[in-house]
Amino acid sequence: MRKEVTVKVKPKFLKQYRAGYPLISKEALENSNQLTDEGTLVKLVDDKHQFLGKGYYGKQNKGFGWILTNKEKEKIDQSFFEEKIRKAVAERRELFQSEDTNAFRVLNAEGDGVGGLTIDFFDGYYLISWYSEGMFSFQKEVIAALESSVDYKGIYQKKRFNTGGQYIEEDDFVAGTRGEFPLIVKENGVQFAIYLNDGAMVGVFLDQREVRKTIRDHYAEGKTVLNTFSYTGAFSVYAALGGALKTTSVDLANRSLAKTIEQFSVNGVDYEAQDIIVDDVFKYFKYAKKKEKSFDLVVLDPPSFARSKKLTFSAAKDYTNLLKEAIEITEKGGVIVASTNSASFDMKKFKGFIDQAFKQTNTKYKIEEEFSLPEDFKIHPQYREGDYLKVVFVRKR
Repeated sequence: MRKEVTVKVKPKFLKQYRAGYPLISKEALENSNQLTDEGTLVKLVDDKHQFLGKGYYGKQNKGFGWILTNKEKEKIDQSFFEEKIRKAVAERRELFQSEDTNAFRVLNAEGDGVGGLTIDFFDGYYLISWYSEGMFSFQKEVIAALESSVDYKGIYQKKRFNTGGQYIEEDDFVAGTRGEFPLIVKENGVQFAIYLNDGAMVGVFLDQREVRKTIRDHYAEGKTVLNTFSYTGAFSVYAALGGALKTTSVDLANRSLAKTIEQFSVNGVDYEAQDIIVDDVFKYFKYAKKKEKSFDLVVLDPPSFARSKKLTFSAAKDYTNLLKEAIEITEKGGVIVASTNSASFDMKKFKGFIDQAFKQTNTKYKIEEEFSLPEDFKIHPQYREGDYLKVVFVRKR
């Protein structure tokens, strides 16, 4: 039997929990010291012991766990997870039927009612990501629910937690047939080489699907493109396929070179005609200025937080300065694709960073279009922080 603890919510937080707020936060709880074992069921009540919601204790960077149900008698068992998975799959029917995309998110954590868990689809293979030990304690029920709800070639998992906050390196295979990697999947007709058994990252961030398509279809043709913090070069591949004159991909990670070559190659793009540079992006900006290099299209998609030998980057503190560097090497009339996945600020504040950067460089600009998460990355209506992706296409005037 799973342990269950009743915890009181402080009066000032009652309104948001009554409205359906899904995150169990430490500061909202009267007696959080009762929570000691990850995976413990948590029943939240008000000061009169009236029921507010039931979830589980599982520490991750966002909080102490997630509410899973607002029905007091509902059991958190295999059939509970089956219902959530089947509903999520039904809502993504169009993507499952798509002929040019077979890589997308199937269950998006609290957006689909299961905070701390995501499930992604890669051409018949399912990848489960667990974000806390508490969520992982439901492993047996979740895997059984997935197996009974979908047809699959294979199931893999990634434990995105451990006691030191780092990804746990394992084989990651769970059920079905082992994949042959790289697995070649499609997104908007573009191919990606995916690895479900090789560290925390698989080879592409699925949340940028619409942004990549927009670059390919509307912004790349005949343009010189700089893709910074380029990871495996996904934006560069789309730009090249959209008719870019040349792409330059810059990332500090050594493995980005081979990974980017691979992504160009599976799409039949001559990688030797492109520039792939392993370097610190800020150092590259200085080099480009010195050599008077400039670009028609610059993609800025840094991690929320990054540390190199000489520099610590935080999107909340440093994005304006990063943009100022990019503005200097963007052609007049060129476009900067400013992107961030930081959940610590909203789109309004992000546009404020953009405005500051252009004002401080005495440059005029026009916002062409903006994006947030695609439809498969479903958002919980009471948890706006879950809508973390902010992308703005900005034209330098």
